[in-house]
Formats: sequence, structure tokens, C-alpha cells
Amino acid sequence: MSAAGMTAPPAIQTGAGLAGHNRISTQALTSTAKAAASEYFGVPAQQVRVQWTDDRGLLALSVSLPIALSPLQALTPAMLQHAGGTVWERAHAAKPVLLRRVADLTGSRLSRVDIRITGALPVEGRRVQ
Repeated sequence: MSAAGMTAPPAIQTGAGLAGHNRISTQALTSTAKAAASEYFGVPAQQVRVQWTDDRGLLALSVSLPIALSPLQALTPAMLQHAGGTVWERAHAAKPVLLRRVADLTGSRLSRVDIRITGALPVEGRRVQ
């Protein structure tokens, strides 16, 4: 075939037009959720437990972790408010933040975040978030 009769190979498409699948492993989702919760609550990631369940086609995230608290005998109402409120208030406020953060980082669609506080970690000499 002559050079005039040849057609150029099709251009490689980039972006959303490519066929195929992208999959994020459960381990990657779990590690990301642990890191986000660890960062938000100021506790070590190894103390954070994460479970995923199907919620009508979306992912429901359950997080169990201790919460960082100043020593209770030194905790004043002003310090408590500065730290973000009561344990319940801090856990409640974390739900939309963690949902948005994990969804943004992984591209997953989450329906909800459930948080279970399993204990308290004493915080000596550092600010509680």
C-alpha cells in the first residue's frame, strides 16, 4: 500500500473517554478513612478501626476510635469549648467532615458516617482538636 493510501492510527484518547475500569481496594479505602479520622481527632491511625457496609448502593462508613482529651481534672468549660465541645459534639461535627474528606480523596460515594468513641486518650502538653 502506498503512503498516500495509509491512514494514521487513531489518536489516543485521554480523560473520561477511555474504556476500562478503575477499582479502589477495600484496603486503600480503609487506609484513607483511617488517616482522615486520625487527622481530625488527633489520635494515632493504628487506634482507628474502620468498617464498610453497603447502603443501597452507596458506602456507609463506620469509624471506631478513642478521642483525645486533656486530663479531666484540668479540663475547664472554656478548654472544652476551645477543643470543639463535648465528646458527643465533636463526634457529631466530624461526620460531615469525614464523609466529604473520604469521598473527595477516594472518589467514592458515601451515604453516611457512623462514629463510635471507644475511649479517651490523655493529651499532655498539646492542643486537643
